[in-house]
Amino acid sequence: MPKKVDHQERRTLIADALMRVAADQGLEAVSLRHVAAEAGVSAGMVQHYFRTKDEMMAFALAVIRERSQIRVTEALARLGPDPSPRLLLRTMIAALLPLAERTRDDGRVALAFLAYTAVRPAAAPSLREDTVRLVGFIASVLPGRDADAAAAGLLALMEGLGVYLLGGQYTAEQALRALDAHLDLLFGSSTGA
Repeated sequence: MPKKVDHQERRTLIADALMRVAADQGLEAVSLRHVAAEAGVSAGMVQHYFRTKDEMMAFALAVIRERSQIRVTEALARLGPDPSPRLLLRTMIAALLPLAERTRDDGRVALAFLAYTAVRPAAAPSLREDTVRLVGFIASVLPGRDADAAAAGLLALMEGLGVYLLGGQYTAEQALRALDAHLDLLFGSSTGA
């Protein structure tokens, strides 16, 4: 009887290997051969699931996106019903930032993917869609007439804080203080969130 193969499980195994290679050695080290060695599978198996490096990268980013969505959903659920807009945004952004060791590898890969798409824009259509959705959501929660510009600024702050956290220039406490200060500018003085 032939063995039943879980293709999604294998793709995830390969994507996890890609993320480990990228987190440890940078995206420039990602190749079918390196990922196959890290996953403990043949290069042919990697090629069976991902024809190109771009396909591998897009799948790895989708895995990171899913993990991030789970973190955000769980963090927001802990707020209970009807949190204030400021607390909602602070909680969401804090869940997306690489504040803890367990989220840093995902953050490193996401940052490396952003750099990768800076020179290969064709590899990033889902990033553009995610950005538009995120800015739209943030704008819908922000007060004021120019909420779209404020939302874009808050998203840029989040990305910058993520870079500083990953590079070791900021601690988690410093990043959260900077986030709180910016939210204070947008919402008025701090409400203890």
